Amino acid sequence: MFIKVNFEIALDFQEPAAVVTMLRLHPSLDRVVRRNERLVVDPPVPIADYLDVYGNRCGRAFVPAGRVVFNNEAVLEYNGQPDPQDWNAYQHRVQELPDNTLLFLLPSRYCEVDSELKDFAWTTFGRGSAGWPLVHSICEYVHHHIRFDYLQARANRTALDVFRERVGVCRDYTHLAVTLCRCLNVPARYCTGYLGDIGVPPDPAPMDFSAWFEVYLGSRWYAFDARHNVPRIGRILMARGRDAADVALTTAFGVNRLDSFRVGTLEVESPV
Repeated sequence: MFIKVNFEIALDFQEPAAVVTMLRLHPSLDRVVRRNERLVVDPPVPIADYLDVYGNRCGRAFVPAGRVVFNNEAVLEYNGQPDPQDWNAYQHRVQELPDNTLLFLLPSRYCEVDSELKDFAWTTFGRGSAGWPLVHSICEYVHHHIRFDYLQARANRTALDVFRERVGVCRDYTHLAVTLCRCLNVPARYCTGYLGDIGVPPDPAPMDFSAWFEVYLGSRWYAFDARHNVPRIGRILMARGRDAADVALTTAFGVNRLDSFRVGTLEVESPV
């Protein structure tokens, strides 16, 4: 199957400003891209690409005052299968983990591993099965604990906040699930990207970028999604990090206002 992804984001700047963007597909998807990305800025300004410390594809630009529009489009080939599952995936002891996974056991801005959540995690999940069943239990808990509500979204809500408030959006589900996994010594990292309605009933609400997470089990990373809580088809990665602070779509070094926002994914018959 082929999946077309696209977005348009318009920001209004009071003054010229430097901007760091994370609006491209993740480099791990290069092998399945069939129509190359076309990231365009209007008015036209040069974008210098670089990879950040997590391997995400970033860009930096200097934009003028006024309305600035970013848009991108690409087509990828997808295997048509839902997220892989392995209920027998082994949970490594901390001393067995690769060095590059240890960062994803530590506290981060939105994931307070060293809070009351640690005691809650061990009391609630610590006596159950390890590995995949453990992460599945965490997703089940988070999925039912939080009420999804776009109108209640806010940028400063942490995992502990969402645990107490029991409301949020996909990033809040992900932050709480990531934190509970880390509390129980399962490396977990935050992911953002496209997730369309392929293989599920269409959602009438306008599409947004989606958040999910990956855990390290059985010597590899697996995707989990506490908000939807089912394996999905067509998960298209843009960036990974410790939490949402590491994968902001745009970081502007100046005052700006979001003017418009549109995201889309569509299954197409060919990449042409």
